[in-house]
Amino acid sequence: MNSATRKFIFHDLHTIEGYIDPPDALVFLSLLPRQNSDNLDGGIAEIGVFYGRSYYLFRKICGPDQKLLAIDLFDIGQTGDGASPQYGRFLDNGRRLGLAVDEALIVTGDSTGLSASAIKDKIGEVRFFSIDGGHMLPHIVADSRLAKDSLAPHGIIAFDDTFNPAWPEVTVGVADFLRENGAEFSAFCMTKYKTYVCRRDHHQFYYDAIANAADLTAFDHTETEFLGSKVARLHNPISRRMVYELMIRSGMSAFSERVYR
Repeated sequence: MNSATRKFIFHDLHTIEGYIDPPDALVFLSLLPRQNSDNLDGGIAEIGVFYGRSYYLFRKICGPDQKLLAIDLFDIGQTGDGASPQYGRFLDNGRRLGLAVDEALIVTGDSTGLSASAIKDKIGEVRFFSIDGGHMLPHIVADSRLAKDSLAPHGIIAFDDTFNPAWPEVTVGVADFLRENGAEFSAFCMTKYKTYVCRRDHHQFYYDAIANAADLTAFDHTETEFLGSKVARLHNPISRRMVYELMIRSGMSAFSERVYR
């Protein structure tokens, strides 16, 4: 287990407003170093930054030299003169945590206006593409196409909110993507919030990476099938989630990591 990064996940990550929680943070921690160990290189891209929770997780796992492209409208609380409090808080979080931001690789704007060539010009082919932007079907269609066209042969796409009933069109968009590209892509892992997808010739590699990850032993691993592919579903019992949230809210974050051992 990577104790330094686990400490960041359980002690620091919750101090950034956002939505990635320990289960998916630990999936990231299991996949990205595995790519490194097998020299599966490339840039990292994310659509939907919010205040930087996943951005700084990527930075902590991968280090300061990783090319990390972040795309967001940064329009939360925007003032009449165009100033973005959201962007300011995003940068403040990095300074507070001592994690660098390459502002040349921060794109302020609508991801649907980007091209895959523009992404590859900035960071090369992408080894991990996180999609958590617009949650309506046109956004999912555009963002999944962008990810597909900029992805390295060994790349991963992580779709957020895939089975969240508050955003049903995300589920439709992801299912459509896998049906339309089923000869090339397949899902290999699912959590409560995310679905992880790769090209079929790397499916077993990533499926095994999840199955054998030391940082994921706390979860129940269930094999299921999604659109013709074997998928590892990681179950995080509600009792554990409740204990973790209680510890965080009670100021006991220093001990919260024990819940996920």
